[in-house]
Formats: sequence, C-alpha cells, structure tokens
Amino acid sequence: MPTTASEQTTTPVNPIPRKRWSRRDLAVIAYAEALDLQYRLAAEVRSDNQTGIVLFLEHAPVFTLGKRGGRENLTVSDEFLDKHGVAVFQTERGGNITYHGPGQLVVYPIINLKATGLGVADYVDRLEEIMLRTAVDWNVHAERNTKNRGVWVGNNKLGSIGIAVKRGITLHGLALNVVTDLTPFSWINPCGLPDVGIISLAEAGAADATVARVRERLAAHMAAVFNINWDDTAKKTA
Repeated sequence: MPTTASEQTTTPVNPIPRKRWSRRDLAVIAYAEALDLQYRLAAEVRSDNQTGIVLFLEHAPVFTLGKRGGRENLTVSDEFLDKHGVAVFQTERGGNITYHGPGQLVVYPIINLKATGLGVADYVDRLEEIMLRTAVDWNVHAERNTKNRGVWVGNNKLGSIGIAVKRGITLHGLALNVVTDLTPFSWINPCGLPDVGIISLAEAGAADATVARVRERLAAHMAAVFNINWDDTAKKTA
C-alpha cells in the first residue's frame, strides 16, 4: 500500500559527511551515448577517488530492458517501433522495461557508494525522497509504494528508479516524468506491471513545470538529502 503524506516527507536522513559532487547538465542524448559516458565517468570516479559526478539529461525515445527482462512486456512489434523511431536497449540496471523520452528528467548519479556511507537500500530511499520533495514543489501529492520502487500518484507511476553498482560505483538512476509524451508507455507493461498507469507532473496538475525548472529544484533537493555541495565549476551543457 502507498505510504501516507507524512511518511513520504519525513523520511529519516541520517547525517553523512558533506562532500562536493560535480554536476553536468546535458542536452537530449541517445541512450547508448549516455551509457558510454557513464562508464567513462565511473572509471574516472574510481581511479581518482572522487566522490561523485551526477548527469542531468533527457533521452531520445528508447525502451530500456532491465535485469528482470522486459521484452515480454513490450506489446508492439519491432516494425511498429521502427516506424515511430523508438529504440530498444538491454541494460544491466535492476528492474524491467521502461520508457525514456524528451520531457522526462533523467538523473544518473555516478558516485562512490562506500564514500557516501550508504548501503544500496538507503541510496534508493534517497533517490525516491528527492523525487517526492520535487513533486511537492508543484503541489503534487506523490507517495512511495511498499511493493514497487519509485514514486506514485495513486496507481500511476510518476518516477522510476533503476540502478546498478559496479565495483562500488553507482550507474543509472532515476527518471521523473515532467512534460513527457506518455503515449509510448501504452505500448508496454511499465516495469512489468500490467495494471498500473503512468503520469507526469504536467498531467498531475503542474501546469508551469518544465524540465529546466524541475531539474533545478531536484538538484537542490539532492544536495539536501545527500548532504553534499555542488561543484558549480563543473556544471556545463554538452
């Protein structure tokens, strides 16, 4: 069952040493290109003993498949996808099938998990928390769900989480629907769940939400929840 509003906004956040993370804001980018960038930055974080680099971006239309599979939850043909310009990509993140496209804010924290003092479950809790707080900024009541990770508005999923951890470094992250065209979600069983809907901040009533505005609020909440400062000198658009 979904948690209550009080539970979603008062999640205990244990103190962790304040670090400086680098932030990189990217344009709309193909999934394969973003994945290659994550791998390169993960090697950089690992070799230079950096704490973290976080990518903020949007993807060109793509369905991604997780470790639990997902192609069986794709309800249209490859020819249909080719016609609509939507790629399919197998990944090593957790979870099942999901969709990424313009109007959806994607955040990839590439961080040394041990250096943060967090376990995997705590890390995922914090990713949920920053999406919950961001939704509140637009007066959208979102909640956790005890059975399915992510954030929800009723039975409609607003934000998804899928991560991987390789040699102590996190990859992948979260996706928050802002002004996303939700049509492609109707071509799948999102996250392998046949009886759920998908919603965006815009559809939930956030008429003035834009990816740029939501990105700034989410970044602020991320700094608070993870107890970090942003290294603004590293912020750039590519």
